Amino acid sequence: MHILKIENLTVEIENKIILKDFNLEIKSGEIHAIMGPNGTGKSTLSKVIMGDSNYKIVSGFIKFDGIVINEYTTDERARLGLFLSMQMPLEIEGVTNADLLRTAVHLKEGNDFKLFDFIKKLENNVSKLKMDKEMIHRSVNVGFSGGERKKNEILQMYMLKPNMVILDEIDSGLDVDSLKIVGNNVMNYFDEFKPGLIVITHYQRLLDYIKPDYVHILKNGHIIKSGDKTLVKEIENNGYNFINSSDFVMKENNNNE
Repeated sequence: MHILKIENLTVEIENKIILKDFNLEIKSGEIHAIMGPNGTGKSTLSKVIMGDSNYKIVSGFIKFDGIVINEYTTDERARLGLFLSMQMPLEIEGVTNADLLRTAVHLKEGNDFKLFDFIKKLENNVSKLKMDKEMIHRSVNVGFSGGERKKNEILQMYMLKPNMVILDEIDSGLDVDSLKIVGNNVMNYFDEFKPGLIVITHYQRLLDYIKPDYVHILKNGHIIKSGDKTLVKEIENNGYNFINSSDFVMKENNNNE
């Protein structure tokens, strides 16, 4: 059992508060969807969890398996098993997908790394994601479409096998067919490895494939309402304006189990 716990977290960038007294707990085998209007701090949350140095933690804690990781670097957090699929994956000219993944997996597995097994897993996962096999020999994300970049992120997840996964708007840039492929592969990974999973999204369509246990509405830097997947339908029908801070309901078993 792995637990990511965020306690009373206040975060700023360029002297502007983005997250304020934010609290959330995610356990292995749970899927949490985080939704909300633009500019409410959703992507900030993902970046702060992974240690983006552009953001300053003013107060509060990020804990993973009971360890405070506020001062951990991004690579140290990744080694613990945290993984972020970014909203806008970066291009890395001159480094192929295969080279990047081989280096990362080798660092993770150490002396247990076997090149033949790595190649078999890479080819198998590329096939599952219906990716062009030539993509693994191209520079990371260079010339990739939006959908190809997002599939590439899920390929990295499969190869690195993290135990706490954050998907930041993985559905942006995906057509209907690619959305289904990505959504189904995320759920297949979840069903097999039971990580904790945070899904940040604007739209219900992704949650037709990735089925959340908890849905949280983020507004003005903190969660104003939590519920089960029926909350998604409320948002679809009524938008975010119908939710007020006074509506906040947090599942007791989400924090206290």
